[in-house]
Amino acid sequence: MNIANSTELICFGILSTIVIAGSLGVILLTNIVYSAFLLGGVFMAVAGLYLLLNASFVAAAQVLVYVGAVNVLILFAIMLVNRKEELKPIKSLQVRRVLSAVICSGLLLLLVRVDVTTPWDLPGPIAIGEQATERIGEHLFTDYLLPFELASVLLLMAMIGAIVLARRDVLVSDIGTGGSVDQSLIEKANTPLLIDKSSS
Repeated sequence: MNIANSTELICFGILSTIVIAGSLGVILLTNIVYSAFLLGGVFMAVAGLYLLLNASFVAAAQVLVYVGAVNVLILFAIMLVNRKEELKPIKSLQVRRVLSAVICSGLLLLLVRVDVTTPWDLPGPIAIGEQATERIGEHLFTDYLLPFELASVLLLMAMIGAIVLARRDVLVSDIGTGGSVDQSLIEKANTPLLIDKSSS
């Protein structure tokens, strides 16, 4: 084993540890803001794994789309909405936890079985080098054009939803039904920090 292979294994171990630890932190932490930041770290580590596979375009797309768009959108939605709500006790919570643990354990055993029984030493496809980005672009705008556009529309809808939820003006009546709006569900406007005292 030469220095290049050793360095690659060390980087793979570090990035894999970050992915596993960050994923556990996302689902186990009670603070949703910390979970969102850890999710961004997981996305960055996955981009590093793509770089180890010489997939530079996929790594750049991972950072731009997931870290620069999805994760930032999640953080904006969390910080702008800022609505505190009393959590009601969940019925049969222990039963749900047991069922979730059984399902997750089954999925883990299935993944371990696939990892153990799959022959990973098979020769891969021939590397095409710098033409990989051109080939990905051709497939993205021909074979996978519809999923690409649907993902764009989905991100746009999520951004519009975050803007609507973050609005601070109080509505007296519902636009759709015409009925009265429960004012306790709408965040009240904050007191301005700078007050003009010249008129007083």
